[in-house]
Amino acid sequence: MSTHTIDAALCARMFLAGAKNLEAKKEWINELNVFPVPDGDTGTNMTLTIMSAAREVNALEELTLDTLAKAVSSGSLRGARGNSGVILSQLLRGFTKVIRSEQEITTAVLAASFQKAVETAYKAVMKPKEGTILTVAKGAADRAAELLEENPDIEMEELISEIITRAEEVLARTPEMLPVLKEAGVVDSGGQGLVQVFKGAFDAFLGKETDYGVDIQAGSKAAPSAAGTQAEPVESDIKFGYCTEFIILLEKEYTHETELDFKAYLESIGDSIVVVSDDGIVKVHVHTNDPGLAIQRALTYGSLTSMKIDNMREEHHEKVIREAERQAAGSASERSAEEKTAAEKLPPAELKETGFISVSIGEGIADIFRDLGVDYLIEGGQTMNPSTEDMLNAIEQVNAKNIFILPNNKNIILAANQARDLTEDKNIIVVPTKTVPQGITAVINYVPEKSPEENAAVMEEEIARVKTGQLTYAVRDTHIDDKTIQAGDIMGVGDHSILAVGKDILPVAEETVALMVDEETELISIYYGEDIKEDEASELRDKIEAKYPECDVELNYGGQPIYYYIISAE
Repeated sequence: MSTHTIDAALCARMFLAGAKNLEAKKEWINELNVFPVPDGDTGTNMTLTIMSAAREVNALEELTLDTLAKAVSSGSLRGARGNSGVILSQLLRGFTKVIRSEQEITTAVLAASFQKAVETAYKAVMKPKEGTILTVAKGAADRAAELLEENPDIEMEELISEIITRAEEVLARTPEMLPVLKEAGVVDSGGQGLVQVFKGAFDAFLGKETDYGVDIQAGSKAAPSAAGTQAEPVESDIKFGYCTEFIILLEKEYTHETELDFKAYLESIGDSIVVVSDDGIVKVHVHTNDPGLAIQRALTYGSLTSMKIDNMREEHHEKVIREAERQAAGSASERSAEEKTAAEKLPPAELKETGFISVSIGEGIADIFRDLGVDYLIEGGQTMNPSTEDMLNAIEQVNAKNIFILPNNKNIILAANQARDLTEDKNIIVVPTKTVPQGITAVINYVPEKSPEENAAVMEEEIARVKTGQLTYAVRDTHIDDKTIQAGDIMGVGDHSILAVGKDILPVAEETVALMVDEETELISIYYGEDIKEDEASELRDKIEAKYPECDVELNYGGQPIYYYIISAE
């Protein structure tokens, strides 16, 4: 084809095609994780981020580059998850800053958009690291500028093709920029995700008939069909049409077994189920074709309040939306955004001075944070990174002037920072906790008499003293940190490297602790996961106590998935 421009309709198709290609490759991208842990999530995070924008694009009533730009920017910004997702959202935000004021995208506009994308993303990262998605984006942007300077009349097809070629070349060099990638034998996963977005978009530009698992154009007013007409939504493809939410004010005994029975019933009539109970109330969310059935069962436990039923067939164009929901709710490792964000307590009636939001995973760990006075728990962690939107929802629920956010995962800090920057009516302080034990330490060191700034300084100082080791299993063979690892091996993963590898959990746990403890260690805390029995955890505690009699050793039920133990030394 011969063209120098891209109009709004084609741009929308290209964006959705890029999103679909990323989605199709997400598991492959997940497997590029440097550490061979079972929760590599770069592909998932980037997919959920871009799908959030795809939903907004598909909901557009009027399609111009301005409305498209706003939908992509807003959707990706609020839906951003994990470091890779946040950086992708910033790249999209920068790109759309340029195109939103244009009637069509010329080659010069495209090159300027790439430059603005890179500039915006680099500014959003406190310490940009080369050999990552940022480097791949910069290589693509620089190539676009070079080509325009060499030939101002270059055709769009050649320009995009050359941009992708350069991006792939830079991606192939990322192991040379980051030794850890080279040792693990992988390229940067975020950079690979970005390349897949480029490739999918280029396929749409060329008019290729490509099936990414979801019809890109069906149900989208933003993406006209090949014939140039707007495709209408096909409502029958939504399996469960009503988004139903309510709160049960319990009037009868409600045990853990009762909750399991209730969830099983909801699963028989719908999907996307969230059931969160606390202090005499149960918050419920379900997608179903018969809200009355869910309500009738709920009434057997108590009275209802805060009821809301939305007809999703009227509100959403089904194809892209359904796929986005599948990504967010289709499996245990990719839960719905609503399930990830569960208010563990209702906001207080009166405004208070200080509140806490913490990311938590596992029933036991949630109980610990709750007992320490955390106002709102966001369920999340590896493979379940909360989005910026999740953070904003939590901020809205906590009725306090100053709110501390504890991400408790290095891959969630950027999303928390983004939520902070989008909040204007409250003072948000993100404490950069990278592990659950750091989060617990931060809350413990809060002193009400001190100012938010003083507390933040003390918390950061104290969490720096916390060493964390996490035990899980390897999902592939690799060689990293001078260790040869086979799929199925047990690994003790430290703050910066893999500390221990072996065939059995107990000896690996002991070796991990041995490499964490030093002469300054006073406290060793052990949190055992959902796959560990209490007597097994007690055996580990006894061995640690015997080996380190000068240290206090605490054993707690964490209930976390994937990680057999989370252990801290401080």
